[in-house]
Amino acid sequence: MKVDVKLTAVFEDAEEGGYIAYLEEIPGVNTQGETLEEAKANLEDAFKLYVDTKRILQEEEQKGKSIIKEEFELA
Repeated sequence: MKVDVKLTAVFEDAEEGGYIAYLEEIPGVNTQGETLEEAKANLEDAFKLYVDTKRILQEEEQKGKSIIKEEFELA
């Protein structure tokens, strides 16, 4: 199944310089960067880390349970 999902990246000027970046729709996915390009790259890394961490935590919680898993692809 393919789903087209678009998230909103927010970039704010940081008081100490550079940018603070976060995904508006996903609390906890946030980072910073000295340049806008660095903040964007760091935000992508933060999102991937968030998903990987959630996956690991869910696998622990699902141990011993009868569940069905299938791939869910985002466009």
